[in-house]
Amino acid sequence: MKMPSDSSLDLTAVAEVVAAHTPFREADIISALQDVQDRYGYLPRAAMDELARLSGLPVAKFYGVATFYAQFYLEPHGKHTVRVCRGTACHVRNAPKVMDAVVRHLGVEDGETTSDMLFSLETVACLGTCFLSPVMLIGNQYFGKLTPDRAVKILQTIAGDDGKSKI
Repeated sequence: MKMPSDSSLDLTAVAEVVAAHTPFREADIISALQDVQDRYGYLPRAAMDELARLSGLPVAKFYGVATFYAQFYLEPHGKHTVRVCRGTACHVRNAPKVMDAVVRHLGVEDGETTSDMLFSLETVACLGTCFLSPVMLIGNQYFGKLTPDRAVKILQTIAGDDGKSKI
């Protein structure tokens, strides 16, 4: 899936977000960024500039918040975010081998997105589900007691579901 260039981006959604927060205050920045990201899948530069213009706040305020919180993406992001735990409990139970299998299968490294925009891969320090180690989180669903083969099969299932996945 090709993402629109910033110059061809329809900014109507940004105007709607700002209008929904009128009068716009600094306290609305996080909510506005979430709304814009929900619309575009990430925070395009043109959308950030438009948020600043319409709200009357400096664009630096928006970038400051967007770069502080890991939930915001300044680059196009995949439909499914795959988070592989690299915490101690997962590490000692072969999480590095699980991660290697995921990297080989997806053809991307940590922090990258597949060319079809289906998956973005991230590692996290801990998912807080050590009893399931090794574990990965895809969307809001945890997958535990992983082996490299099982992790790949999960990804294949999600990729093959023709967009019906609720993950």
